[in-house]
Amino acid sequence: MKSLKKLRLIYKLIGVVVLLIITGVLAVYLLAYLMGPPSLNNQSPAVFYDREGNEIEDTFGDSYEWVSLENIDDSAVQASLVIEDNRFFNHHGLDYFRIAKSLWNNFISGSLKEGASTITQQYARNLYLSAEKTWSRKLQEAFYAIRLEMFYSKEEILEGYMNTIYYGHGAHGIGAASNYFFGKPAHQLTLAEASMLAGIPKGPTYYSPLNNLENATDRQQLILHRMLDNEMITETEYEEAINEELAYQQQAPAEEEASYFKDEALKEAARILEKDVEEIKLGGYQLHTTLNSDYQQEMEEAAAQTIKEGSDLQAAGISIVPQTGAITAMIGGTNYKESSYNRAMDAKRMPGSTFKPILYYAALENGYTASTTLTSEATTFELADGSAYQPSNFNGYYADAPITLAEAIALSDNIYAVKTALYVGGERFIETAEKFGIESDLNNVPSLALGTSAVSVIELTNAYARLANGGEAVTPYLIEEITDADGKTLYSHSPEESEPVLDEKKAFILTQLLTGMFDETLNSYTSVTGASLQNKLSDIYAGKSGTTDFDSWMIGYSPVISTGIWVGYDDHREMTNVAEAAFSKEIWANYMENIDEDGKNVFPMPSGIVGLPIDPVSGLRADTSCEKSRIMFYEKGTEPLGYCHNGNVDQRDDVIEDTGILERWFDLLF
Repeated sequence: MKSLKKLRLIYKLIGVVVLLIITGVLAVYLLAYLMGPPSLNNQSPAVFYDREGNEIEDTFGDSYEWVSLENIDDSAVQASLVIEDNRFFNHHGLDYFRIAKSLWNNFISGSLKEGASTITQQYARNLYLSAEKTWSRKLQEAFYAIRLEMFYSKEEILEGYMNTIYYGHGAHGIGAASNYFFGKPAHQLTLAEASMLAGIPKGPTYYSPLNNLENATDRQQLILHRMLDNEMITETEYEEAINEELAYQQQAPAEEEASYFKDEALKEAARILEKDVEEIKLGGYQLHTTLNSDYQQEMEEAAAQTIKEGSDLQAAGISIVPQTGAITAMIGGTNYKESSYNRAMDAKRMPGSTFKPILYYAALENGYTASTTLTSEATTFELADGSAYQPSNFNGYYADAPITLAEAIALSDNIYAVKTALYVGGERFIETAEKFGIESDLNNVPSLALGTSAVSVIELTNAYARLANGGEAVTPYLIEEITDADGKTLYSHSPEESEPVLDEKKAFILTQLLTGMFDETLNSYTSVTGASLQNKLSDIYAGKSGTTDFDSWMIGYSPVISTGIWVGYDDHREMTNVAEAAFSKEIWANYMENIDEDGKNVFPMPSGIVGLPIDPVSGLRADTSCEKSRIMFYEKGTEPLGYCHNGNVDQRDDVIEDTGILERWFDLLF
């Protein structure tokens, strides 16, 4: 009697459990119905447009090609079904028998090694989820699969799956895979080729015939056996496929345009929409960017013409519109397919003398003018901590005489720079760098004047852009507008009000001083650093080059574009070839000249500035009797009043400025 009661109780409990399960399943399906069809926008890659609205070809080093189900060879579809989900047309998104078996086996093993995903579930994962193996992801995947099956036909789901599954080697979808492996469209695949491709998605690295032919062949034969057993193919077709010798074409995606730029635009779009990069990458978004395709092509060509193909030498470059912050061109390396690491954005290298303009702006704020003279000679500096510092000029050349600030910048004199850094003071120097937008950590040491703290190309190019913009700062950006797959605008860039961070007059004066690197009037104990570019440049530019044992830099600008170029080795190998040290200047000059549209660069002069013909040796006014002269600029009231005749200072009554004061101050100090 008691046993009968227990049995009835067990039956009741079983009934309750079954009722709860049925209720739960119905609730899930009701919720799926009420939520409506999930968007299929995620099935297509993001599309990029340049600033003119033209589509930028290719994406990310991966290849995508959507092919309708009718244009996929039947054997490719059948092979995928037989190995991935043989009951695809008989279930409604979930194969409950396989799920139960998988759950039990995983429970026993305490892992998630065995899967039971249907093609619908895999498609859902491709569209909406990550590949992590967790219970929560599996539940989400199942729910999405139910919704897909509820609102879309089997053919729509199968087509989506065939176009989003990953085949390795950057190939997404059967169309891209067919082109990559066999150099043909998906509708021309043979049974042998189709069965080989169908085996890859389970493990694109492990089952790719290009990585492991034995594993790939074993899986291909398994698929062909199943197709034979399921009467999808005949015995004759099976034998022919088994014996067919496959020829792999490895058709790489077409040459990509602006790959490094697009990677960064993708990251920026992800930050704007607060999504993962992968969500943007395959979310069907349309990204309208700041890219100037002509500029991009010129920058890529300038780098390719200068650095030989196959060289380990790398190059990075970026162009920014000073007035808006729009990034118009970018290269992050010499070969995106070999390395997608963006050296323009992510690498930090010692900038050498390209860091000096920041120092000299600080000097202008603290009493320097274009005429300020300091002695250029071999010098050992005794520092406050008792240590000694002995910098040197390039090739050990010195004037062994006073030189002006104008000469020091044009000739890139290191002694002048270090003396100036000690005068300005380390803290003030670093504070000035922050005004220029430098965010990298800077060491408060005298050698900072020679660019011994690492910075990025984007940082330094943006710093120079502030000079080009009259001392006003804007934030660099790449995205103008984002729309979804339906054309709905999700984001539109609002023009940023520029923020004055530098004094307009001093920014203009420094800009004019930076044009001196191309002016051989300033040749002295050595040539100006831009002398080799004289035959390449037909317009006025401001800029500064910099060289360390391991890095070659050139940063410069016109009134409308600021461009930075870096050249070096990733492993910080020393550049022993003298020509390599000049590559950054060559790339920069060729690029800037090729994008120069009107050939009439004029930097706007603010009020309160005077320009005078100056003798570059003494820093005093020049007249027709002086050996040479150059127009230099001063804030009113700071211009020299004395004149130089044939190299000798004319001690006239109106000379009220002694340009040797700082020189004597340093002589006493050191």
